[in-house]
Amino acid sequence: MTHHRAGLARRGFLLATATALALTAGCAADTGGTADKGNAAGTGSPKRGGTLRAAFAGGGANETLDPHAANLFVDAARAKALYDKLADFGADLAPVPRLAERWEPNETLDTWKITLRKASFHDGRPVTAEDVLYSYRRIADPKGTFRAKASLEPIDLAASRALDPNTVEFRLKRPYAEFPNVLAAFGAHIVPKDTTSFDRPVGSGPFTFASFTPGKSLVVKRNDAYWEGAPHLDQVEFVVATEESARTSALLGGQVQYAHELSPATARTHEGKGKIEVVRLPGSSMQGFVMKTDRPPFDDKRIRQAFFLIADRKELVDGALSGAGETGNDLFGKGYRYYASDLPQRTQDLDRARALLKEAGAENLKVTLDTAPAATGFVEAAGIFREQAAKAGVTVDVKVGNKDTYWKDILDSGTFASYRSGAMPIESHVSQRLLTGSTTNATKWRQKDFDDLYQQAQSTRDEKERAALYERMQRRLHDEGGFLIWGFADWIVATAPSVRGVSGKAPANTLDWARFDKLWLA
Repeated sequence: MTHHRAGLARRGFLLATATALALTAGCAADTGGTADKGNAAGTGSPKRGGTLRAAFAGGGANETLDPHAANLFVDAARAKALYDKLADFGADLAPVPRLAERWEPNETLDTWKITLRKASFHDGRPVTAEDVLYSYRRIADPKGTFRAKASLEPIDLAASRALDPNTVEFRLKRPYAEFPNVLAAFGAHIVPKDTTSFDRPVGSGPFTFASFTPGKSLVVKRNDAYWEGAPHLDQVEFVVATEESARTSALLGGQVQYAHELSPATARTHEGKGKIEVVRLPGSSMQGFVMKTDRPPFDDKRIRQAFFLIADRKELVDGALSGAGETGNDLFGKGYRYYASDLPQRTQDLDRARALLKEAGAENLKVTLDTAPAATGFVEAAGIFREQAAKAGVTVDVKVGNKDTYWKDILDSGTFASYRSGAMPIESHVSQRLLTGSTTNATKWRQKDFDDLYQQAQSTRDEKERAALYERMQRRLHDEGGFLIWGFADWIVATAPSVRGVSGKAPANTLDWARFDKLWLA
């Protein structure tokens, strides 16, 4: 049945793109050449012209080009082509200025002045402070359900104002040293003031709108007036191929030149054979388990510490991720800004794990591990950990749930569950998941002194002092937190050998991920 659905999806995809392929056949990329080594780094001199077709998993006939409604990777990639944010995240998840030329806080870190760069929308209008305030107020509308709403919560938008056409003053509800993270939040794009329709979207991004068929295709054309310089490509077509097999087949067959989100097994099958180039984006997805710290047995920190020591991280990365990743150290954000890289790498120690369990009176512990095929490697990792735990005398009952309701199901129920997270700043991970009032606190970590450290960090102007506070928080989590973080998965994209300029350093959802304005066809 699965194979049948994949076949239907593949045929549907090819049919959906046949017309567009025929119309632009004269611009099709030559996929028969030999790729330069270092394709991911973008070697060689950029060449102007051509059409690149990029295949993504889609959202069906209800897709929209409203950038504030973005949820899927294809939504984010399309929004990046058409619009800009005030900032975006670099490879280390530190904010990088985009439409904001610079930002300056006051002494108490509760008012931030944003100076806009000179940039224009596709219809020629300049991007102004009023456009920024309109966009943020639209996102934050209580009646709306836009994803970036939670990120904008610290802003008092009623008190914020335009000081002049190029300057926004954001008043905050409390001191927030990491406020630039808000400017880079997923979906926080700037649209022209009073925009209500996105049928023919007008943004300030590197490409302009040409045509859109929801669930099938978006075509965008080069914006020669783009503030950062015109793209190399004449146009990009985003085509939908929801099944991975359809994306792979379209890439191998030359119908597309870029395929997003391939599995480690697919990459391993085709890598190095000359037909496609595989690019691994490191640090794109944290992989682990959550232990709920507010209920037995994980309300005893000794049991949490024992579970840290049960995990053989390399075996989990090799088995659940087919080796496409690196080991974790029970902390989020490896390689990101503020990551506590000086902490010793934790390794499996079954003797110490047994001793901790005995000390806690839990020598014959039995726990249920909730998992689901909701993400790559979840069910496999659960099975591997079950075998590892058995060596320490712990019985793990793996319970496979519904992948469609999994994240809602595990937020408050159960005691032990599979977990993953995409890239975000460490500060955002803490604020969203590890404070007493955090709305997605899956580990139920509620510690007032930890909350106080976070608030102290947000009131600290000096970056070195702030980094020291983040390290203190991470040492605490490493010692007794509820996240057992065993690995970080690579995100895998693949291209035709003719494609140049794909970044091999940018985790998914960061600035240089899906930067089609920086790609060219050799």
